[in-house]
Amino acid sequence: MKAKNMTDLQKRSLLKFAALSAVAAAALAGCGKKEAAPEPAHAPAKVAASAPAKAEPLKIAFAYVGPVGDGGWTYAHDNGRKAVEKAFGDKVITSFVEKVPESADAERVIRDMATQGNKMIFGTTFGYMEPMLKVAADLKDVKFEHATGYKTAANLRTYDSRTYEGAYMAGVVAGKMSKSGTLGVVGSVPIPEVVRNINSFTLGAQSVNPKIKTKVVWVNEWFNPPKETEAATALINGGADVLFQNTDSSAVLQTAEKMGKRAFGWDSDMTAYGPKAHLASAVINWGPYYVKAVGEALEGKWTGGTSAWWGVKEGAIDLVSIAADVPEDTKNRINEVKAGLRDGTFSIWKGPIMDNTGKELLAKDKIADDKFLGSLKTYVKGVEGKVPGGN
Repeated sequence: MKAKNMTDLQKRSLLKFAALSAVAAAALAGCGKKEAAPEPAHAPAKVAASAPAKAEPLKIAFAYVGPVGDGGWTYAHDNGRKAVEKAFGDKVITSFVEKVPESADAERVIRDMATQGNKMIFGTTFGYMEPMLKVAADLKDVKFEHATGYKTAANLRTYDSRTYEGAYMAGVVAGKMSKSGTLGVVGSVPIPEVVRNINSFTLGAQSVNPKIKTKVVWVNEWFNPPKETEAATALINGGADVLFQNTDSSAVLQTAEKMGKRAFGWDSDMTAYGPKAHLASAVINWGPYYVKAVGEALEGKWTGGTSAWWGVKEGAIDLVSIAADVPEDTKNRINEVKAGLRDGTFSIWKGPIMDNTGKELLAKDKIADDKFLGSLKTYVKGVEGKVPGGN
């Protein structure tokens, strides 16, 4: 019995030793690798890798010289802004400030646009040129676009529309429809752009009736309906029976309507402002250029220091809503002019062309280049008077 009891005791000792050895081995194993703790029951589900952050929209601001409701110049630019929104959706955010004067206020407004985070700024009138140059020099990370100017910088470029093409086509209609042989033009500011339009209007009219004469009254503002009305009235009282304008409101057309004469819309389709007087509207479509410029900015392809001058060829200029009583042969001639301007077979400014003092401006068969057109300071033959401050 004693021998058996010793054996049982030894067995129990061996089992106890084995158990202790197992615990020790487990403890030693734990020192080499920690067991992952179980996730709590309320732990959130694991999230997949996040998508790349969406690019911030490009903020774009427009400075307008007149009200968006002027029915003409500024209205046309604002239609271009809306075309940008339609083309690019949430990739852009646009804003505008209207009635920004061509003065020191322009610099303040344009600089404020930049401080508000706008990285692309369009200034839509000639008088913003110097203010925009000054701001562009200080804010190199902003892209500036200036309408109708001629000075550029590394981050500023210019753009314009060949409004003289629309003026010429309006002149073709005016020359056919005038009974008195005297046309009237309400001029805004006597800069080459406006002088060029007055001359082109006259050349168009003379292509139909070489004896046409043109009278001009200057108001020295882009948008001033009362002054435009006074000027239009004076021209009609002076014998003009068809009126044209290079101002931004519909006042000239409305005056012609009230006084029983004919006139044109300018920059936008103005038919509704004087349906009986309206002969046609020489319109500008800024949309194609604005969409192109913004697209370049979004794609990182925008470059400063350049200039663009778009016309009928690029879809920027047109003569629309020609009155029903304009003869078919005249309408056909307008279509021929448009086709020629598109394919380059027709030139409005082709010699011989004389100024109104008898001096030759362009020799026979010579075609004016853009430098010539951009520096006009004198009237062509048939336009009465002198350009203020010019020749």
